[in-house]
Amino acid sequence: MIFYRPFQRPCALTFDLDDTLYNNKPILMRAEQALLAFLHSSYAATAGTDSKFWQTIKHQTLQEHPQLQNDMGQLRLTVLNKGLYHCGYRNQELDKAVQEAFAFFYAERSHFQVDKNICSVLARLAEKVPLLAITNGNVDIQRIGISDYFQVCLRANLSQPMKPHRAMFDLAASRLACSPNTILHVGDNLYNDVFGALQAGYQTAWFAVNRPMLLSEELSGPLPHLHLHKLEELLVLI
Repeated sequence: MIFYRPFQRPCALTFDLDDTLYNNKPILMRAEQALLAFLHSSYAATAGTDSKFWQTIKHQTLQEHPQLQNDMGQLRLTVLNKGLYHCGYRNQELDKAVQEAFAFFYAERSHFQVDKNICSVLARLAEKVPLLAITNGNVDIQRIGISDYFQVCLRANLSQPMKPHRAMFDLAASRLACSPNTILHVGDNLYNDVFGALQAGYQTAWFAVNRPMLLSEELSGPLPHLHLHKLEELLVLI
């Protein structure tokens, strides 16, 4: 554990999810591949589509509706709608295809379990202080086995912009009924998590489960209050 700023014992903890508690990239890659296979097998008109086709649709969608970057679910629905429409689906058939593909993807996206050692730490922390999750994504925390540890999970959406915007941090402090400077936010991203939480008045802990934690290899961002080498180190702080 390395301290970079003055630190006080927190009254509550908030956690990022993706890449903080599990390695998110291979999970998303597997889910995207599974979705493409599902579309090809269930909707014949999509047989000629590939990942490049869907990435192009996504890029066009964000150019037309940049606000959708704040809501991964609504973005996914819009991309599926545009892509399937391009493939020739219309009206009720289109609606059915979009909803089935959307449900399939998010089942696949949440088809994993958080490591039991991470869960053990979360369980021990939750016995001592309130825990709350703050995520830019929309993984199903019940399916991945961590819902029992968090009082609530806040997700970015169209009315609740993604981190580093302070909206979810402010809402979390309100839900916890704590002063922001008594809350410690734990996250892997020096911009979204550390910068965002600092702007909202939080204390911050930098921790990434998916990569070596070398400041020299990170994109620029402010220093956190502390740098964790292991998640278990949080236990000595509370």
